[in-house]
Parts: sequence; structure tokens; C-alpha cells
Amino acid sequence: MYAPERQQEILRLARDGGRVDVLSLAEEFQVTAETIRRDLKALDRAGLVRRVHGGAIPVGRLDFEPDLAERESTAADEKDRIAKAALAELPAGGTVILDAGTTVARLAATIPLEASLTVVTHSLPIAARLADHPGIQLHLVGGRVRHRTRAAVDAWALRAYGEIRADALFVAANGFSAGHGLTTPDLAEAAVKRAAVGAARRVVLLADSGKHGQEHFARFGGLGDVDLLITDSGLSPDDAAAIERGGTEVVRA
Repeated sequence: MYAPERQQEILRLARDGGRVDVLSLAEEFQVTAETIRRDLKALDRAGLVRRVHGGAIPVGRLDFEPDLAERESTAADEKDRIAKAALAELPAGGTVILDAGTTVARLAATIPLEASLTVVTHSLPIAARLADHPGIQLHLVGGRVRHRTRAAVDAWALRAYGEIRADALFVAANGFSAGHGLTTPDLAEAAVKRAAVGAARRVVLLADSGKHGQEHFARFGGLGDVDLLITDSGLSPDDAAAIERGGTEVVRA
């Protein structure tokens, strides 16, 4: 295979999968890692990919944000297992912040009717799911609502989180890694997530393994800010061990 043909295939794989890594590409195309790095450098110069540590992502990926319906259907089984495992982390009779995110929304939907909690959220879908729950005192944080995520952002939301203290935050991220921390495509949403992290005594990240290694435009914290990561078995034991060495407990549901 000639270099231009290989580079075109690498670009297709990057666009289909959201990212590519050097070692996997070297194995797939039966070439050296250095050859793949040269391919990625050529694609980067052409403005088709952006090189990141260990691989590359297609241009536009850093701020790409799928809509709510698409995110709901992605890794659905994994998200259900994560939500079920997260139930054990709810503080009995305590106060929790539920971040905007489809996995966190699944947790909200599985809270038992006998549960007694105070819940604070800036997510309209989560608030709608919990509005009729008999054991929950619900506080809805206001602000400008982003259509793509149905989450409140900007000054009102930031001020609200600056005035409370919760036992736990269940937070979502579009990407997480030891190197780049917790990221999401939108700066306004990142600011609210950062404020929510600061408002909680304990931070629990709910994220499927497909988000590991992903890097997006807006960073709102590091893995060191997370007490517990609940993910699925798609995260390798080696990656889980590396995260735990940084001080974050990992549960692979």
C-alpha cells in the first residue's frame, strides 16, 4: 500500500472512531510506528487531523458534540451497568448534585422510590425524571439552557453552585484521561461542571470506557479531582490501575 492510500484509510478510521492510536495503526498496516507518525504528521499538516499524545483525532473532534438522542443510544448497555453500580454511592438521606449527562440521567431514573435524598441539578431531563419522586426534595438550578444538552449554564448556575455544599456530585464528561483530565466540548458547560465539583465533598465520575483517552475543547478538572470513577469493563485493567495510582478509585461495572 502506498503512503497516500494508507493515509486516506487512516483518516477514514479516525473519522469513524473519533481517534486513532499509533500502535494499533502500525499493527493494522504492518508498518513501523515511525511510519505511522509520519503519516499522521502529513495529515496534520494538511489540516485533516490533529495530533494528540499517542495518536490523532479528526479535525473538529475537539469541539464536536453529539445531540442528546445520539448520546442516549451510544453505549446504552454500559451506561445502564454504570448507573446500577452508582446506586450504591448515593448517600442515605444526604444531598447530591446530578450533573447533566445521559449516564447520570440513567442513574436518576433508577433511584428507588423508597430513597430519601435532596437532589440539586441543572439538567432539565433529570429534573423532569425526578419531579414526581416521592422521596426526593428537588432543587433545579437555573440559567441559560443549552439546546444540545438541555443543561442550564452561565452566571445563574455558577452562582447557585457557589452557595451550596453537597455530600456527593455525580458528574459526566465527554472525555477523561490521566494526561488531559476531564473535558467537554463547551466552555459554558465546563464552567458549571467545575463549579459543581467545587460544591461537593465527594466527586463520582460516571463515564463509559469509550470516553477514556478522548480529549475535548474545554477542560474542567483533572482526574485528581475525582474520588471514584465508575466505568465499564471496556476499560483495561492496566488503564484502571494507572488511574488508581493517581489516587482515584476505579469500579469497572
